[in-house]
Amino acid sequence: MSKIKQGKCEECGKDYKEIRTVCGVCGYSPHGTPHMAAASDPYWKCGNCGRTLQAPNPPEKCPGCGESCDFKNVTCYEPTCGGPGNIDPRL
Repeated sequence: MSKIKQGKCEECGKDYKEIRTVCGVCGYSPHGTPHMAAASDPYWKCGNCGRTLQAPNPPEKCPGCGESCDFKNVTCYEPTCGGPGNIDPRL
């Protein structure tokens, strides 16, 4: 495992020492690498700016607008919209 980076995240400005696993703001790890979403991770859509991202859980703050927003799970779970691994266009 790589050494924890020093300083602040280039993406969101949060101090790397404050990030325990994955930053809830930008999705980066304390090692400065982006979290790679698994194919089974749901899609989340920001209720404020509409940014969509794939992660196990919605972030604390939206990486698009930087606000603490409500996130809606917009993953498709039915064959009519493409099935798992796709965003449901109706949402």
